[in-house]
Formats: sequence, C-alpha cells, structure tokens
Amino acid sequence: MDSVLATVQNPAHVEGTRQVNSSASLPKISVTTGGQGVCSHVGSRLLAEVAAAAGLPEALDDAVGGRRQRRSAHRPGRVLTDLAVLLADGGQSITDLAVLRDQPGLFGSVASTATAWRVLDSVDDAGLGEVGRARAVARERAWMLRAEARRPLPAVRCGGAEVPGLVIDFDGSLVTCHSEKESTAATFKKGYGFHPLLVWLDNTNEALAGMLRPGNAGSNTAVDHIRLTDEAFAQIPDADRHGQPILVRSDGAGATKEWLTHLRSLRERGLDVQFSVGFAVTNQVKDAIAVLPEQVWTAAVDAAGKPRPVDESGLPVAQVAELTLLLSGLTDAGWPDGIRVLVRRERPHPGAALTLMEAHDGWRYQCVATDTPREQLPFLEARHRAHARVEDRVKAIKQTGMGRFPSREFGINQMWLQLALMAADLIAWTQTTLLDGPLAKIETKLLRYRLLHVAARILTHGRTTIVKIAAGWPWANQLRAAFTRLATIRQPLRC
Repeated sequence: MDSVLATVQNPAHVEGTRQVNSSASLPKISVTTGGQGVCSHVGSRLLAEVAAAAGLPEALDDAVGGRRQRRSAHRPGRVLTDLAVLLADGGQSITDLAVLRDQPGLFGSVASTATAWRVLDSVDDAGLGEVGRARAVARERAWMLRAEARRPLPAVRCGGAEVPGLVIDFDGSLVTCHSEKESTAATFKKGYGFHPLLVWLDNTNEALAGMLRPGNAGSNTAVDHIRLTDEAFAQIPDADRHGQPILVRSDGAGATKEWLTHLRSLRERGLDVQFSVGFAVTNQVKDAIAVLPEQVWTAAVDAAGKPRPVDESGLPVAQVAELTLLLSGLTDAGWPDGIRVLVRRERPHPGAALTLMEAHDGWRYQCVATDTPREQLPFLEARHRAHARVEDRVKAIKQTGMGRFPSREFGINQMWLQLALMAADLIAWTQTTLLDGPLAKIETKLLRYRLLHVAARILTHGRTTIVKIAAGWPWANQLRAAFTRLATIRQPLRC
C-alpha cells in the first residue's frame, strides 16, 4: 500500500508550468531618502511656458483681477493659469495643485488650496464673459507663435481630400455626478449630473467654447447653440475668421431651423459659413427614400477616399444619394434656402436597432443636411461622418477636468469648465506649435506619460537653473527641442 501511494505522489512524469527563470524577476533596489534636486512633471512646465508666452496669466488677471476681495501674494490670473496647467497635467481636484506647489524649483510659488478656492468663487457671470475674452486674447497670441514657428494652420482631411478653411464641431456630453450639486438633474440616459455643450476646432483640437447645463437640458436647444456659436466665433482671431470658408458640423441635435438660420445670417457679417448637420429620418424622408431609383445610389467612400467594398449581393456595403428634390416644401417649412438633404444607407452591423422599414429593406439609413452647393455626394457624406472625431476630444477633456466638478456651487463649476477648456487649449497649442511626428497627434493620456510627467534633476549654476532629463528616456530629445523652439519664437508681451 505504501509503495502504491509513493508511486501516485511521485510520478515519473509531471506536467505543469516549468520553473520560472530568475532573470525575469525585478531588479533588487535599496530605497533611501536625501536625494537632491529631483523633480517630476517637467513636461508640464512646458505647458506653463506656453501659457506665459501666450499671455494667458496677464489676460486672465485683467479679466478677474479686480474682483478679489482679499489681497494675496498670488495674482488671480496666475492662480487660474496654474489650475489650467494642473488639469492638463491630469489633476482632478483643486487639492491636486500640490503637484505644482511641492516643486517650487520647477513651478515657482504656487497658491494654496484655500487661495485657489477664493479665486474661483470670485468669478461671477460677468466675470465668465471676461474670462472668455481673455481666452480669445491668449489664443490670438498663441496662433501668432505658431506662425512664428513657420507652421501653417493644420488642414482637416475627410474622404481622402482636404476641407478648405476652418472646421468647427458642436457636441454635447453627459457628466455623471455622484453627489448633490447645484443645477444637476436627471439625464435622458437615466443618469444624474450635467449636460455640457462644447465647441471644438477640428483643425487644431482647440476647445473654442463650452456651456455647463443641467442634466435635463435638451440636446437640440437652439438658443444654446446660437449663444455658443457667437462665443466660439469670437475666439477665432479676426484675420482667420474672415477670408476663408468655415464649416460648422453637428449631429442631429443641431438640426433646428433657428440655429441653421442663425448660421446662414453670419454671411451678412462677411463670414463664409456653411453647415453640415444630422437630419431626422421622418415619415416624409422615408417616403422619399422608398421612391429613389436604384441607379441614383453611388458608393460611399472611407476616410482615405476609397469606395466602400462590395458585399455578396454585388452592392457596396455603404451608398449615398440626394433626397432634396423629393422633399418638397423645405424652405416653406422654415429651413434655410439652399439646404440639401443626403441619405446614406449601409448594411447594419449585428445587433443594430432597426426600424420596421430598415428591417424590411436590409439597409440602415442616416441623413445629413448641408448648404454646400457643390462637391460630390460621397465627399460631402464623408466630410460629415468625420464629425465623429469630436468624441475623442470629449473623452480627452473628461480626463482633463470636465469629468469631475469640484463644488456644490454652479458658479464655481462653470469656471471649472472654463479651466478645462483652457487646459485643452494648452495641450493643443503645444502639439501644433512645438511638437513633431507622433507626439503632435497622440492623445492626451499618452502625451502625459511620454512628456508631461517626465522626471529630471534640477541644477543651479549661478543664476541659471538647469533641468537635466534622463538621457535614456525615449522622448528626452523631443522635450528639450520643444523648450528650445519656444524660447526661439517667444516674443515679449506688449502691455
């Protein structure tokens, strides 16, 4: 019996994981204190330099500096700029300002948490308007820096071709709040929080404007779109606002007669504005689709401008056609003159929610309304579909302050949203003016890892402070080159 047990417990052949090679273990370290001149978040100092070069602290100080009731060694403009840098760095709350404050050798004297609270609380509704004008002043200087660096305004590409001029995207998003805050409300997705509306410049990923709204605010509220339109256009330097086409895109929330009429009225101010918005598939639209001849459908194109592939039926998996002539009375119904309605049909993906018509036809339909008079239908449809890029910007800004509002008071949270917009701008200005290659295009989260959170040593030589980045860091040379480029193009501010 003992011999049998011994045989079972010690088989001749044992299957299982082999012994792990000891070379795969972590290197042994010894942790001590007393390091001298060590700092981190060196790349965020670059953001602070960009803000200073654009004159953001001075512009903000002019906007809100006279509103403080208690004197402090910290100017309000500098406090707000430090908060914007913090959010761009990845901070989520006002107390995270300690990330900058605990490194005076890199960021200088930074305000306390209590001082930051007082500055935020001092900005009222009139002050928010002044903050918007301060952002416009800093943006104009930032665009001048980009021109000084001999870098043109990035062009937007859709459907394999460039879209001339500027492309502005509107998009709303929901922000969930897990505690009771002023003006929060239930959302249409059965959540609770805010429903901000944002405006982005697709050319540079800059955040032009934003409005914090209750969670139950309507998606297609025309008055909000009109207000943000005027605020966003005021952010664009005058020389760039005139003299080139401006395309305004939105999803179906922008398909309101009042807003589109307002966009059309901007032409009377000398602005070459066109729109491209989602359009509801109403019963009238369905009737028009039903009588469309098969030969009028043309293959849609992908982002590179290549026709979509053909499925087993011999038809492209996505096609586009125009419905305008079949939709009588658009202008009489209040839509702007010259509006065109396009329809896209595509084979539905598994699990897609279909209407009875779509389930019967085997196609999923989406419509676009635009007032662009010419251009081929596949390009117009691909140009509108590129509006989806705004989702990446919304995801990024939710990781840059908008995902977590700090206060119970709505006024402070409104200012916090403006800080998140500034943080998005600082990142956009840095990427379009100072960085090259992949670093100029990567998402914010990856940029933080590669550049913003880099550690280094600080040395003092006479009156010069030297920051030495680890030579083995893969992006050390790019970060050094960005600092050097900014020092080359930076101009003294004119007060």
